[in-house]
Amino acid sequence: MSLAAILIVVGLIAGGARFSDSSFVPSIGLSQSKVGAQKLNSPILDTSESIAKGREYFKFYCRQCHGTMGKGDGSMALGGSTPSDLTDDKWDYGSTDGEIFVVIRDGTSSTDMEGYGRKLNTDQMWHLVNFVKSLGEN
Repeated sequence: MSLAAILIVVGLIAGGARFSDSSFVPSIGLSQSKVGAQKLNSPILDTSESIAKGREYFKFYCRQCHGTMGKGDGSMALGGSTPSDLTDDKWDYGSTDGEIFVVIRDGTSSTDMEGYGRKLNTDQMWHLVNFVKSLGEN
C-alpha cells in the first residue's frame, strides 16, 4: 500500500468513517454548529427490529446512568451529576436524529457523559437513536 493510500485511510478513520457500517457519518463534534448535527438523517428506519436492537445497546451502555426506563435515575452517574431524563420533552442537546446521534457518539462536554463513538459502530448508534426516541412515546 502506498503512503498516499495509508494517509487516506487514516484520514477517513479520524474523520468518522467506519468500514463495517452501511453509512459514513463525518465527525462534526459538539463544539461545531448544531446545524451540522441537525442535518444528519438516520439511514436506519425506526422499525420495531431497530428499536429492539437499540434497547439491547441501551441496556449494556446506558442504563447504568440513565436508568432502566431512561428516566435519568441510574445508580452509576459520574461525578454526582444527574443524567438526562430521556422520556421527557426537555432535550438539552437537541432532539433530531442527528443531534441525538452526535451526543451518543461524542458525549457532552458540560456533563459527565462519555462518547461511545469508539465502542459502537455507526449502525449500532443509529439503532440506539431509534430506541431513545421511542422512550418519549411511552
